[in-house]
Formats: sequence, structure tokens, C-alpha cells
Amino acid sequence: MKNSYILLFLSILLLGGCSDKILRVACVGDSITEGYGLAVQSKTSYPVILDSILGPKYSVLNCGRSATTLQMKGDFPYWICKEFSNVFVYKPNIVIIKLGTNDTKPQNWHADKYEKDYQVLIDTFETISPKPKIYVCLPVPVFKTKWGINDSTVVHGVIPILEKLASKNNLSVIDLYHGMNGQGANFPDSIHPNEKAVKVMTGIIAEKLIQK
Repeated sequence: MKNSYILLFLSILLLGGCSDKILRVACVGDSITEGYGLAVQSKTSYPVILDSILGPKYSVLNCGRSATTLQMKGDFPYWICKEFSNVFVYKPNIVIIKLGTNDTKPQNWHADKYEKDYQVLIDTFETISPKPKIYVCLPVPVFKTKWGINDSTVVHGVIPILEKLASKNNLSVIDLYHGMNGQGANFPDSIHPNEKAVKVMTGIIAEKLIQK
């Protein structure tokens, strides 16, 4: 694992040397993006680690907000948060969307509304000029139902919709579900990754970004 991260880092450095342009990356998401449960979010959340891995040719902004839903009529819509507005102020070249975990709560889940609102989110981000490259993250696994968040809805509801929308809009998919499936021991509350799991998750994301 250590050697693979070294190779990934070297690959990024080589690619970064080909251009002087700094690529801005906005990480859109909920508590898993914000860094809930980590001892020091400002140092160990995945966007912070991603910024470090990608190096000086990239600038990564954490636009995660805990407890938020993708759906506009969820119990805490991402749409009403300052982090959503921050994306447009930042004018990213790359947007990574990781929303859907809180949408699996029984009071929130409506498959048709989730699909519709996710498409609106894609369309809205694509109004940014120049148009950013958007990555769709499949959610990390839910290792045990908690706060209504459940793995069944992730697998049978969220993921099929995300795969459908990614194909429809020609967007790249970052498969965190299968990539993190063996990390249960590093999810202390079964929902949120600890520092070890965050490093693995960030490695998966970084590897996908440099593939372009």
C-alpha cells in the first residue's frame, strides 16, 4: 500500500510539471467530506489530504457540510448552505460530488426526487465558466444502520441512480463503495471514516483524478 501511494505521488508530480496552470478542485459533500469525527478536520479531512497528495499544481477546497442531503426537500438540503455558494465563488475546474448518504434516511428517501435534484445539481454546476469536469462519487458503504442511514438504500437506490446519471451526462464515476468495502474496522460509528480510512478514500479519489 505504501509503495502504491509513492508511485501515485510521483505520477502526479510528473503530470503537474507539464503545465503552470493551477487546477481548482471543489469537494462537494456531507459530513464525510467535511471531516466529521476526525480529531483535526483542518488537517485530516479528505479534501486537505487530497490537496497535499495532488501537489502545488492543484488547489483543493473543502465544500462539505455535515448532515446535508442532495434532495432539495431533505431535512437539511445542501442547496441552502454557504458551502454550496462557495463552489461558485471558487470557480473550480473540477467538482467532486459525494452526496447521498443522508438521503437514505427513511424520512428523506424519494428515488425520483433524488434523481431529479441530482440532475439539477449537475446542470447548475455546469453553468460555471469555464465548465468544470464533474466527478460522481458512489457513497462509501454503510456498515451498520444508524440515524436511519442504511446500506440497502445506498445499494439499491442511490448507486443505480448515480450510475445512470453519470452515463447520461458522460461523467466520470469514483467508486468509493467497492473501494472502501473492506474498511469497516476503520469506520468507528459505521458511517464516518477515521483517519486511516480517509487516507484510503483519498487515494482512490486522487488516482481517478490523475487518470483524467
